[in-house]
Amino acid sequence: MSTLSLALRDSSTMLRRNLLHARRYPSLTLNLLLTPIMLLLLFVYVFGDTMSAGISGGGPDRSEYIAYLVPGLLLMTIGSTTIGTAVSVSNDMTEGIIARFRTMAIHRPSVLIGHVVGSVLQCVVSVVLVGAVAAGIGFRSTDANLIEWIAAFGLLVLFATALTWIAVGMGLISPNAEAASNNAVPLILLPLLSSAFVPLNAMPGWFQPIAEYQPFTPAIETLRGLLLGTEIGHDGWLAVAWCLGLTVLGYFWSTSKFDDDPK
Repeated sequence: MSTLSLALRDSSTMLRRNLLHARRYPSLTLNLLLTPIMLLLLFVYVFGDTMSAGISGGGPDRSEYIAYLVPGLLLMTIGSTTIGTAVSVSNDMTEGIIARFRTMAIHRPSVLIGHVVGSVLQCVVSVVLVGAVAAGIGFRSTDANLIEWIAAFGLLVLFATALTWIAVGMGLISPNAEAASNNAVPLILLPLLSSAFVPLNAMPGWFQPIAEYQPFTPAIETLRGLLLGTEIGHDGWLAVAWCLGLTVLGYFWSTSKFDDDPK
């Protein structure tokens, strides 16, 4: 078999392994999925009227705020799901299975590739579930055409890939699963500090740079523009640049840490 064939075979084997783990132990993924769903329900049914009146400057309109809120929570779902990836990688590194893989004649990057592809698939499923809940409480995307839906899906997959590689690196540097979970907290904290819940111009001036110069805000604004027809502007290119930059950074960080000889 060629090197490429071996790499594909080993990567698919590792992918099956990770998907089986996710199916047999779904509690972590479900717990992480509850966070964006609870925030969705909280901000819609508790704060929805007040937030919509404050953003629009008119009367309360909960449906308008649902439309504003959902794109940010879909990306927050990705950040939340990838925390499970960091924990899973850390478990593999500390429980001895990686040491055994190192002694086997397998394509070494396939271990990480299996984690990444499996995590991206879990992110897609999680986004679909959160999107279904959002649609159930009134979210509609009537302005998006087929091309915009495809572009939105591509952005979600690209964003999931970028955050997953970062999460893999966080898992590799963590001494245990608890540390991995703590190290990955920024992946769910950053969307809380973005334009997911309120527009940038509604934030205090000193806080706006914190919300603006980070990966979630341009991705949220781009997804919001694709689904709702709002202006995207330069946020589209910024979102793609953030995704590609984080993917490259996470890939080289993760592979370099994985290739380090165990101490």
